[in-house]
Amino acid sequence: MTLSDLKPTPEAETFGAAEDAGTSNPDPRRSIGALIEARYGRRALFGAGVAATALAMLPDAAAAQGVPVAGGPSTLGFQELRHQLSQRDSVAEGYEAQTVIRWGDPIFADGAAFQAGRSTPGSQAKQFGYNNDYLDFFPLPQGSNAADHGLLAVNHEYTNTNLMWPGLGAGRSAALRANAEQAQTEVAAHGMSIVEIRKVDGRWAYVKDSRFNRRITGDTPMRVAGPAAGHEAMKTKDDPTGMRVLGTLNNCAGGNTPWGTVITCEENFNYYFGGADAANPQNPRHAAWRRYGLTQPALYSWPQHMERFDLGREPNEPNRFGWVVEYDPYDPASVPVKRTALGRFKHEGCTHAVNKDGRVVFYMGDDERFEFIYRFVTARPFDPQDRAANRDLMDDGTLAVARLSEDGKVEWLDLVHGQGPLTEANGFRSQADVVIHARQAATLLGATPMDRPEDVEANKATGRVYAMLTNNARRTANQVDAANPRPRNVHGHVVEFIPPGAGTVEVDHAAREMRWALFLMAGRPGIDPGAQYHRATEQGWLSCPDNCAFDSKGRIWIATDGAPVAAGVADGLYAADTRGPGRALTRLFYQAPTGAEVCGPRFTPDDRTVFLAIQHPGEDAGSSFDRPSTRWPDFEDGVPPRPAVIAIVKKDGGVIGD
Repeated sequence: MTLSDLKPTPEAETFGAAEDAGTSNPDPRRSIGALIEARYGRRALFGAGVAATALAMLPDAAAAQGVPVAGGPSTLGFQELRHQLSQRDSVAEGYEAQTVIRWGDPIFADGAAFQAGRSTPGSQAKQFGYNNDYLDFFPLPQGSNAADHGLLAVNHEYTNTNLMWPGLGAGRSAALRANAEQAQTEVAAHGMSIVEIRKVDGRWAYVKDSRFNRRITGDTPMRVAGPAAGHEAMKTKDDPTGMRVLGTLNNCAGGNTPWGTVITCEENFNYYFGGADAANPQNPRHAAWRRYGLTQPALYSWPQHMERFDLGREPNEPNRFGWVVEYDPYDPASVPVKRTALGRFKHEGCTHAVNKDGRVVFYMGDDERFEFIYRFVTARPFDPQDRAANRDLMDDGTLAVARLSEDGKVEWLDLVHGQGPLTEANGFRSQADVVIHARQAATLLGATPMDRPEDVEANKATGRVYAMLTNNARRTANQVDAANPRPRNVHGHVVEFIPPGAGTVEVDHAAREMRWALFLMAGRPGIDPGAQYHRATEQGWLSCPDNCAFDSKGRIWIATDGAPVAAGVADGLYAADTRGPGRALTRLFYQAPTGAEVCGPRFTPDDRTVFLAIQHPGEDAGSSFDRPSTRWPDFEDGVPPRPAVIAIVKKDGGVIGD
């Protein structure tokens, strides 16, 4: 196959359906569902009962993770919540949720106070952005392990136009009715915010006029680095060099580096592009555009008001999005860099593990149905003594994609120009072509199509890697074994990768081969076909795993996105042990307000605070600025719901989860 041969099935046309369609991959081949059935069978136990997941049996495992609480196998000590759908959020008894910062809060001394329904490009550029997603905590002073003072780095993924201004009506179609000024305001509401925060007398608050505070938006100049820098496909009328891009868009999750920088990830960038040329099958770029969902109608009015988002006027502009972007949170003057060596696709996140030889391994998920899991291994180790020496470490290394076999083996297939089918005969003339068209390259290599891979993160306590697979309602019986217990995977699942040396200090995240196992299959046991946990409590089952984090004991904390639609319950934050008798025994810790998903999460170094990004509260059918389904978190007349970052602390000041 060549690039032009990889033609997908038609994309969906609405915001929700576009995220659900997952049909950009024209060649799903053998899906993860078929592999699960082949390896485990319909009635197989999941988790610790499978031989490949025997880490819990290691002699030091129980001692390392703590002692199970009285009356049960779990080390978690909180009383879990009951599932609900409510205008308000809720947290486990004995805990408190504090609002740290909200959309529209000014972060500079000269920033304007938030005025409901009156946001402008100028005011928004100096205020906290919209729809906070990934967040991270960087201690202050730099290099310390402070847990009560630091920088909060936050992504702003997209905007809900219908909840930002009055008179636009409900639903995603409101975004198409936005005028030029409103569209420019939306650009300013995207990107990232960096704010200084402090914990004083037990309460978290941001510092309005900190010298560290910064907004990065859809118009912020950025440098392009790596194989795609200067390539013809990266050049535009405004940037004939292909080396400088304005802004970053649809920043979903992210990660950090061991040298203390932020990695922010560009996901559904196709939402912003359109124009008459987008749907023209005679356009020579049409096949490549379709592989990234660019032939579906734009979901925003931006192409009407800004030339660079009209594919007919700037056909190369979308090639400049879909990357990971690195920036220094400690230096507000630093220029963000698009690191193209890590490939172009719909990046959910990009998290790291330091390999046993000092090289840095980055794990990434391409968040769409039937897409892939990737990793990038730096060519040289990072230098913990010289931060500046690591500045361009992410420009030189090997990008690879995962192939999972039914015998439990994971093979990492290198995306390297000239190797295998990645040659000029198939449309790849250089490594730049490989990374710009990473999806096509991965398909040619025979990677395993997954059920919407999102956060992929290593557990430092065990060395194992966990991939959140949110769902795949589009998987049909024809794409899986007939005996597959869940051909329509509406609830998602979590897959565990076991690198060589997991459970020791010699973990090899750069190994060519690993093992894989199932951690859990989401849904309500006994109700939803295929739902399976090691154990399950009445309220602990979950739906649509999205992001995850690990506390210092190695317990996993899973944030969900999509549970209201899939399961009729609010999205939330769940916790479970990853080893021992409480393995995969999930418990419900926090629930979001109606319409919202839970993003993050991130712990302070002492595990006494967990930060959550509560995104798109009020994103319900029929909800609008004039008649919102909730007014969280302010609950004031005339004030719409406002995405916000919250800090959850234990009322007695103790460790979260114990």
